Amino acid sequence: MTDKLLKLAERVLRIEAEAIQGLVPRLDARFLEAVELLRGCRGRVIVTGIGKSGLVGRKIAATLASTGTPAYFLHPAEGVHGDIGMVARGDVVLALSNSGETDELLAILPQLKRLGAPLILLTGTPGSALAKQSDVVLDVSVREEACPMNLAPTSSTTAALALGDALAMVLLELRGLRPEDYAALHPRGSLGWRALFKVVDLMHTGEAVPRVGEDAPMSEVIREMTDKALGVTTVVDALGRLVGIFTDGDLRRVHVRHGSIHGLRARDCMTRSPKLIGEDELAAKALQVMESLAITSLVIVDDAYRPAGIIHMHDILRAKIV
Repeated sequence: MTDKLLKLAERVLRIEAEAIQGLVPRLDARFLEAVELLRGCRGRVIVTGIGKSGLVGRKIAATLASTGTPAYFLHPAEGVHGDIGMVARGDVVLALSNSGETDELLAILPQLKRLGAPLILLTGTPGSALAKQSDVVLDVSVREEACPMNLAPTSSTTAALALGDALAMVLLELRGLRPEDYAALHPRGSLGWRALFKVVDLMHTGEAVPRVGEDAPMSEVIREMTDKALGVTTVVDALGRLVGIFTDGDLRRVHVRHGSIHGLRARDCMTRSPKLIGEDELAAKALQVMESLAITSLVIVDDAYRPAGIIHMHDILRAKIV
């Protein structure tokens, strides 16, 4: 029985994956026309559909809105009872109907036409009544539903959802949406936190930046690291330019190699060519760099290559950028 259930689940996933793959050859001029209509929308994108198509439509509307394309969902059954009044000239309608014969959508169609709202239809029936009234028809038909009875909307809703995501991501790219813009649309989400924080927001600056001269004895190096409590110090030349970095790890390695730090100076023990990051880079990127290199700090330099700041992994973790 267990094997039978797993095979059924595998069949569902395979059929739905094939449904999405089947959309790839259909990415043609009609898709681009739909993108241009949505991109040129002077108002909002009204997404509409009923039943399972309506649920998919709600998600597509939410994805559009969160990625820079103003959109909202209109329930067509409510539309015929007054909510159609929310649609205005300059809006574009994105409708979902697998059959293309949805009565509730056909009922609001005359008012949409009177407003001059272009209609983009995602349908599994390109020759349907709704398709004939649409400006752009995107074929999301599937070979079969993943339902064992070939009845419950499964692969068809998956295909429609995937194509809606494709539209949203292409629009995101065309609008040049940056991580900061995305964060502004998600101010209370973890994604927003990740994207809002930059290195400059978290780095240590001024007197908080540990620094020693390259001729400094190791006793002074260790004192600076202890006083600044970052487990690291920058090493600079006579002009204050960065020439290296010394970390707790370097200290352990020095003891292993030399046994004693007596007579050694910063230039003898430092790591040359330390890893840098720009102050305008995202803090999430700084964390990624640190994790990939197995280090805990990055240095920020000014135009003269003098240490302007230092950011520690703990600074980023405290900001909950994980």
